Amino acid sequence: MDDEVINIKLTRDQAFVLSDWLYQVMFQSDDLEGIVRDRAVWSPIYSISGTLDTTLSEIFMPDYGPRLEAAKQRLHADLYGADDEPMSPTEGG
Repeated sequence: MDDEVINIKLTRDQAFVLSDWLYQVMFQSDDLEGIVRDRAVWSPIYSISGTLDTTLSEIFMPDYGPRLEAAKQRLHADLYGADDEPMSPTEGG
């Protein structure tokens, strides 16, 4: 068994949006089994979720919803630009 640790780097916005999505899938919809059929994958999913939960102060703030929406908008703009059009790889998308 290889126990070498792998580090994944995310921006704070990416981590916040991913944390919310994981929470929705794992705890609110109980649909993790429907999305991820291989239970071996659950181990890293729970590990990532737990790390995000202990790292992000935003998830405990009273203005969680507006902060989440702002993070989503910034990520969307990074991916698609201000015109909501997907950018080509040569345009920096």
